Formats: sequence, structure tokens, C-alpha cells
Amino acid sequence: MTLPWPDRLLTLDDWAALPPDPSRRFEGVLVVAPRPALLHQLALGRLVAAVQDQLPVGLVAVGEVEIVVDPGATAAGAAVGQTTGPATVRVPDVIVVPVAVAEQNPARVAAADVLVAVEIVSPGTKAMDRVTKQAEYAWAGIPGYWIVDLDPPAVTMTAQVLVDGVYEVAADGDGVLRLLTPIEVVLDLRALTDVRRG
Repeated sequence: MTLPWPDRLLTLDDWAALPPDPSRRFEGVLVVAPRPALLHQLALGRLVAAVQDQLPVGLVAVGEVEIVVDPGATAAGAAVGQTTGPATVRVPDVIVVPVAVAEQNPARVAAADVLVAVEIVSPGTKAMDRVTKQAEYAWAGIPGYWIVDLDPPAVTMTAQVLVDGVYEVAADGDGVLRLLTPIEVVLDLRALTDVRRG
């Protein structure tokens, strides 16, 4: 079956009308990407669990939730809540948000509600994760941005914090990383892809 994909930039209403398709992930200016491979998904689940276990009361870590980086323009005379200009929607691998936001069970979360966004690099996404998304998340004011790279010989992470509208590296390396801001966690990066771990 062929789906009628829009031939223009999408509004938030267009995003809401996209057909459900669990085999693909839609984001940005409608970027269609294949689902990540097994180790990526294993790392995602373990990262959510490791971060969640260390979060203070009032915050929650969740995986693969759409965030509205830019809701798009609203035309004069448009209905309340209706956007008419192109929107930018991203799907970080992990986000940390207030419990109050999660309890509302939104279809997508406003970037202003995201404390940390995490991208796990997949083949073909390095430039997108390290340049495009980094710039978009900084522009949207997300306080923390972490990039996890699973490429051998070791899982690595670059953790960044927003300072005066620009991300600065707060921690970078492999093995065990201790992060102090915007949330305090200790992560054993080796455990993220250890398939023999019990």
C-alpha cells in the first residue's frame, strides 16, 4: 500500500495526522529513518532504567517520545492551538521530564518541558545528532544534551549543558561517567550493550 505523504513542510496538525507505522520513526522536517538495530535498543532500555533509578522525585526518564522543538508559525485568525507554519518535531532516544508533564500523557512534549535529551548514534545519524539536533535542542533551550556512541572499541558519551544558549561539554569519555548537571547521575556505559549481563 502506498501512503499519501505530504509534499510540503508539516504543521503540528499534519504530524498528528501521520499514519501509525511502528517500523519507522518520523522526525524533523519529516525524516523517515529505519528502526534502530538490536544493540541500540538494548542500550536505550538500559539507559532509561539507569537514569530513572537515580532521578530525584518529580522527574522521570522515558524513551522515544516526540518533542516539539519548534511548533511552527500561527497565522492571524487561526483557531486557538492551531499552527499553520512548518513545525520541527524530534524523537530523542531518551528524555527526562517532570512527572507532572508525564502524567498528562501528551502525544508529544514541548521542548521547554525537557530537562535532558539523549541521542544514541546509529549508522548514518552522526552528523544529524552532533550538528543538526545539537543546534535545534540548544535553540529550544533544553538544558542537557547527551550523545551516546556505540561504535567499538568502547561505548562513549559526550554530556553537554546549555550555557548562554550554547552547549558546553560537561563530561566526555567511556567506562563510568559521573554527571553533575542538569541532573546528577553515574552511568556505567559498558553495561549499556553488555548482552551477557544477567
